[in-house]
Amino acid sequence: MKNSNRRQFLKTTIATVAGLSAPAIWGSEKTQTQTQEQIKAFCVDFNWDHDIKWEGRPWAKPGRWAEADPAEHVRWHKELGCNAIVSFAVSCNGYAWYKNSIVPEQPGLKHDFLTDMVRLGHKEGMKIFGYFCFGANWLWRENNPSENYGGSIHSYHIPFTNKYLDYICASIEDAFKKTGMDGLRIDWLWNPDKIKWLTCEQEMYVELMGEKFPGTDNISKEQLNLFRKKSLNRCWQRMYETTKNHNKNNIVWHSINNFNHRDLVGDSVPMLMLQQSDWLTNEAGDLESLKKVAAKVGKQTRLVTCMARWNNQDVVKTIDEINTSNLNVGLYGFTKPTNGTLPPPISSYLAKPVESFTGDDKNIAVFARVHNNLPLDYVLIQ
Repeated sequence: MKNSNRRQFLKTTIATVAGLSAPAIWGSEKTQTQTQEQIKAFCVDFNWDHDIKWEGRPWAKPGRWAEADPAEHVRWHKELGCNAIVSFAVSCNGYAWYKNSIVPEQPGLKHDFLTDMVRLGHKEGMKIFGYFCFGANWLWRENNPSENYGGSIHSYHIPFTNKYLDYICASIEDAFKKTGMDGLRIDWLWNPDKIKWLTCEQEMYVELMGEKFPGTDNISKEQLNLFRKKSLNRCWQRMYETTKNHNKNNIVWHSINNFNHRDLVGDSVPMLMLQQSDWLTNEAGDLESLKKVAAKVGKQTRLVTCMARWNNQDVVKTIDEINTSNLNVGLYGFTKPTNGTLPPPISSYLAKPVESFTGDDKNIAVFARVHNNLPLDYVLIQ
């Protein structure tokens, strides 16, 4: 079957089956129209490569995936049934995914990728988010040796100095102005795991704590914990103001991989990232963590859970748990490109039973049914 015919066949089949016989697996139509549309999001993650390793891990070097076609990416997400796409403004390597950025674009970038994703996605009624990684940035590391920890690019290596915050906030503002993206997708907003007290961090201490730096050997545990929390709050506040000053309707979507992280727990400093997030994802994927954090988030915050291979979830069981809970939880998943710059066609995930897939492929196979209001036992007959 030719690609154009396959896509039309897939769309027709989904529309027919959903319209005639498929139950509303993802909450009733009445419930969804009375509240907000369920978040159905996905990301084909350009931070990752296959077997080509960069500093010991399969992370994508600058220019990897630069040939990606935005039209094909929007089409794939549309067929998956998404109403939101996590695309890329600046990935972990520090290079931009749109033309005429104030930071260098991905080497060899073929299309004005994020800008075109926004334009094409809006035609399909989808929201498009631009990804930023806060705690790791290869380009910043290379250009600012005194303002980062060096070492592996795969760890949190950037202190949130005013110089860095000026840099990333200018990039955020630029991305909103030039691409028209609907919101900001924030990842790795964490301090380095162990503060080394670089000169720039000692200056941060004075700024944040309002007192003289006591010396590396004289800092108490309480001072250290307070410094870490204030560092995150200042970073968040700068980012949030930049995003909302551009347009108050811009969505701030934050992904947190550990709600029990030491920089979040405790009541000494209320964490703005929990209170002010418009969308908040539990990247670990368990519902118990979302239930616990629900009392700490803002009234505007929409909760999202993540389905990806790394958290070893049973996606079918998790969806059943969501449907029987009292939380209005959205679904998000991600995977690295596996078929050119995309995973395989959605029709291939519908052509076999869900149980025949594993890992991220199983998650995608479930999403393809749930997001399109198809029964989980549906198999596409081609």
